Amino acid sequence: MVKTAQTRLPVLDLIRNRWSARAFSEKNITDEQILTLIEAASWAPSANNEQPWRYRYALKESPGFQHMWECLLPGNQPWTRKAAALVLCTAKKNYTRNGQPNYYAMHDAGMANAFLILQATEMGIYGHIMAGFNKEKLQETFQLAEDETPVCLIALGFLGDPEQLDEPFKTRETTPRTRMAIEAIIPDSPQF
Repeated sequence: MVKTAQTRLPVLDLIRNRWSARAFSEKNITDEQILTLIEAASWAPSANNEQPWRYRYALKESPGFQHMWECLLPGNQPWTRKAAALVLCTAKKNYTRNGQPNYYAMHDAGMANAFLILQATEMGIYGHIMAGFNKEKLQETFQLAEDETPVCLIALGFLGDPEQLDEPFKTRETTPRTRMAIEAIIPDSPQF
Protein backbone atom coordinates (compact mmCIF):
# COMPACT_ATOMS: atom_id res chain seq x y z
CA MET A 1 0.00 0.00 0.00
CA VAL A 2 1.73 3.15 -1.21
CA LYS A 3 0.09 6.27 0.15
CA THR A 4 0.54 8.45 -2.94
CA ALA A 5 -0.02 12.12 -2.16
CA GLN A 6 -2.93 13.75 -3.93
CA THR A 7 -1.41 17.09 -4.92
CA ARG A 8 -3.24 20.10 -6.31
CA LEU A 9 -0.39 20.90 -8.70
CA PRO A 10 1.84 18.45 -10.57
CA VAL A 11 4.92 17.39 -8.62
CA LEU A 12 7.38 14.56 -9.25
CA ASP A 13 5.97 11.08 -8.68
CA LEU A 14 9.02 10.38 -6.53
CA ILE A 15 7.89 13.11 -4.12
CA ARG A 16 4.24 12.06 -4.25
CA ASN A 17 5.16 8.44 -3.43
CA ARG A 18 7.44 9.24 -0.48
CA TRP A 19 5.84 8.73 2.90
CA SER A 20 6.91 7.76 6.42
CA ALA A 21 6.00 4.10 6.67
CA ARG A 22 5.88 2.20 9.96
CA ALA A 23 4.97 -1.30 8.73
CA PHE A 24 8.03 -3.08 7.36
CA SER A 25 8.35 -6.50 5.79
CA GLU A 26 10.92 -9.15 6.74
CA LYS A 27 12.97 -8.37 3.60
CA ASN A 28 16.53 -7.32 4.39
CA ILE A 29 18.43 -4.31 3.11
CA THR A 30 22.00 -4.91 1.96
CA ASP A 31 25.10 -2.90 2.79
CA GLU A 32 25.29 -1.91 -0.88
CA GLN A 33 21.74 -0.53 -0.77
CA ILE A 34 22.52 1.50 2.36
CA LEU A 35 25.73 2.80 0.81
CA THR A 36 23.76 3.81 -2.29
CA LEU A 37 21.45 5.86 -0.07
CA ILE A 38 24.41 7.51 1.64
CA GLU A 39 26.00 8.19 -1.75
CA ALA A 40 22.79 9.99 -2.77
CA ALA A 41 22.89 12.00 0.46
CA SER A 42 26.49 12.99 -0.22
CA TRP A 43 25.36 14.95 -3.29
CA ALA A 44 23.10 17.31 -1.35
CA PRO A 45 24.01 21.01 -1.41
CA SER A 46 25.74 22.48 1.64
CA ALA A 47 27.13 25.82 2.77
CA ASN A 48 30.68 26.21 1.47
CA ASN A 49 30.49 22.56 0.34
CA GLU A 50 31.19 21.63 3.96
CA GLN A 51 28.99 18.50 3.88
CA PRO A 52 28.53 18.49 7.67
CA TRP A 53 26.36 15.35 7.77
CA ARG A 54 27.71 12.08 9.11
CA TYR A 55 25.97 8.70 8.94
CA ARG A 56 26.20 5.55 11.01
CA TYR A 57 23.99 2.61 10.10
CA ALA A 58 23.11 -0.78 11.48
CA LEU A 59 21.29 -3.65 9.80
CA LYS A 60 18.53 -5.58 11.55
CA GLU A 61 19.70 -8.17 14.10
CA SER A 62 23.13 -6.56 14.51
CA PRO A 63 24.42 -5.23 17.86
CA GLY A 64 24.50 -1.71 16.38
CA PHE A 65 20.81 -1.96 15.51
CA GLN A 66 19.98 -2.86 19.10
CA HIS A 67 22.11 0.04 20.40
CA MET A 68 20.35 2.54 18.13
CA TRP A 69 16.94 1.06 18.93
CA GLU A 70 17.60 1.44 22.67
CA CYS A 71 18.19 5.18 22.12
CA LEU A 72 14.69 5.66 20.67
CA LEU A 73 11.93 7.04 22.84
CA PRO A 74 9.18 4.54 23.78
CA GLY A 75 6.77 5.93 21.17
CA ASN A 76 9.08 4.87 18.34
CA GLN A 77 10.31 1.54 19.69
CA PRO A 78 7.32 -0.77 19.00
CA TRP A 79 7.10 -0.28 15.23
CA THR A 80 10.84 0.14 14.53
CA ARG A 81 11.65 -3.42 15.69
CA LYS A 82 10.86 -4.74 12.19
CA ALA A 83 12.87 -2.10 10.29
CA ALA A 84 15.56 -3.58 8.06
CA ALA A 85 18.05 -0.91 9.14
CA LEU A 86 18.45 2.07 11.41
CA VAL A 87 20.51 5.07 10.39
CA LEU A 88 21.88 7.75 12.69
CA CYS A 89 22.43 11.14 11.07
CA THR A 90 24.59 13.67 12.88
CA ALA A 91 25.86 17.10 11.93
CA LYS A 92 29.23 18.71 12.59
CA LYS A 93 28.46 22.00 14.33
CA ASN A 94 31.71 23.68 13.26
CA TYR A 95 33.36 24.17 9.88
CA THR A 96 36.24 21.78 9.34
CA ARG A 97 38.30 24.40 7.48
CA ASN A 98 38.38 27.02 10.26
CA GLY A 99 36.61 25.68 13.37
CA GLN A 100 33.99 28.46 13.24
CA PRO A 101 30.32 27.65 13.97
CA ASN A 102 28.40 26.34 10.98
CA TYR A 103 24.95 27.85 11.50
CA TYR A 104 23.64 25.94 8.46
CA ALA A 105 24.75 22.45 9.52
CA MET A 106 21.28 21.27 10.57
CA HIS A 107 19.70 22.63 7.40
CA ASP A 108 22.37 20.98 5.26
CA ALA A 109 21.97 17.65 7.08
CA GLY A 110 18.24 17.92 6.44
CA MET A 111 18.93 18.40 2.73
CA ALA A 112 21.14 15.30 2.75
CA ASN A 113 18.40 13.32 4.50
CA ALA A 114 15.89 14.44 1.87
CA PHE A 115 18.21 13.15 -0.87
CA LEU A 116 18.68 9.88 1.05
CA ILE A 117 14.93 9.39 1.48
CA LEU A 118 14.14 10.20 -2.15
CA GLN A 119 16.80 7.73 -3.33
CA ALA A 120 15.30 5.13 -0.99
CA THR A 121 11.83 5.76 -2.42
CA GLU A 122 13.19 5.27 -5.95
CA MET A 123 14.61 1.91 -4.80
CA GLY A 124 11.33 0.76 -3.20
CA ILE A 125 12.73 1.32 0.31
CA TYR A 126 10.69 3.38 2.73
CA GLY A 127 12.14 5.55 5.45
CA HIS A 128 10.74 7.11 8.56
CA ILE A 129 12.77 10.01 9.97
CA MET A 130 12.50 10.30 13.75
CA ALA A 131 13.29 13.03 16.24
CA GLY A 132 12.02 10.91 19.13
CA PHE A 133 15.30 9.72 20.63
CA ASN A 134 17.44 10.27 23.71
CA LYS A 135 20.14 12.68 22.53
CA GLU A 136 22.46 12.15 25.49
CA LYS A 137 22.23 8.37 25.22
CA LEU A 138 23.04 8.54 21.48
CA GLN A 139 26.02 10.80 22.14
CA GLU A 140 27.34 8.45 24.80
CA THR A 141 26.57 5.17 22.99
CA PHE A 142 28.17 6.24 19.73
CA GLN A 143 30.90 8.39 21.30
CA LEU A 144 30.08 11.38 19.14
CA ALA A 145 32.76 14.03 18.72
CA GLU A 146 32.34 17.20 20.76
CA ASP A 147 31.29 19.20 17.70
CA GLU A 148 28.90 16.50 16.40
CA THR A 149 25.21 16.64 17.26
CA PRO A 150 22.48 14.07 16.56
CA VAL A 151 20.01 15.22 13.90
CA CYS A 152 17.71 12.20 13.58
CA LEU A 153 17.37 8.46 13.42
CA ILE A 154 15.92 6.92 10.26
CA ALA A 155 14.13 3.58 10.13
CA LEU A 156 14.41 1.94 6.69
CA GLY A 157 12.70 -1.07 5.18
CA PHE A 158 10.46 -2.48 2.52
CA LEU A 159 6.72 -2.07 2.98
CA GLY A 160 4.95 -4.57 5.18
CA ASP A 161 1.36 -5.22 6.17
CA PRO A 162 -0.19 -2.50 8.39
CA GLU A 163 -2.16 -5.27 10.15
CA GLN A 164 1.07 -6.25 11.95
CA LEU A 165 1.02 -2.94 13.85
CA ASP A 166 -0.68 -2.24 17.14
CA GLU A 167 -2.68 0.92 17.67
CA PRO A 168 -2.20 3.83 17.34
CA PHE A 169 0.39 2.94 14.67
CA LYS A 170 -1.96 0.83 12.54
CA THR A 171 -4.40 3.73 12.10
CA ARG A 172 -1.56 6.13 11.34
CA GLU A 173 -0.30 3.74 8.67
CA THR A 174 -3.64 3.53 6.87
CA THR A 175 -4.88 7.12 7.22
CA PRO A 176 -4.62 9.19 4.02
CA ARG A 177 -1.79 11.71 3.91
CA THR A 178 -2.58 15.39 4.22
CA ARG A 179 -0.68 18.66 4.12
CA MET A 180 -1.57 22.26 4.81
CA ALA A 181 -2.79 24.15 1.75
CA ILE A 182 0.07 25.94 0.01
CA GLU A 183 -1.64 29.25 0.84
CA ALA A 184 -0.95 28.52 4.51
CA ILE A 185 2.81 28.40 3.93
CA ILE A 186 3.08 31.42 1.62
CA PRO A 187 3.33 34.85 3.25
CA ASP A 188 0.50 37.32 2.63
CA SER A 189 2.52 38.95 -0.15
CA PRO A 190 4.56 36.18 -1.77
CA GLN A 191 5.87 38.52 -4.46
CA PHE A 192 7.89 41.58 -3.56
